[in-house]
Amino acid sequence: MRRYAAGERNFSGLDLTGVRLSHAEIAHIDLSKTNLSKALLNGANLHQANLSEANLHGADLCHTNLSEANLTKADLGGAILVRANLTKAKLQGTNLQWASLTQVTPSNIDLSSAIASRTILPAGYASDG
Repeated sequence: MRRYAAGERNFSGLDLTGVRLSHAEIAHIDLSKTNLSKALLNGANLHQANLSEANLHGADLCHTNLSEANLTKADLGGAILVRANLTKAKLQGTNLQWASLTQVTPSNIDLSSAIASRTILPAGYASDG
């Protein structure tokens, strides 16, 4: 957090397994290809974060702001995204298997190019496939 506060934004490729960043203000951060499995990111502000190809398997992302975040090819398998803000998030090729997406914003997210089998979807979500 000190490095981020000092202006550094590129934290790509690090192993941050189980890191605790609940309620952290880390918008515009580059966490691409970073291992964030089992991370506690609940309530964090990850607006416009680059999480492409990141491992977020089993991460807690409840109430997290992921608006306009790049989650392309990220592994969110088993992640908890309850009440997360996914407005304009890029989800192409994202693994969402076994993830919980209940009460996310918006409730009509485009999962057409994501891997979403066995995913807990928002109430009333209609899938085309």
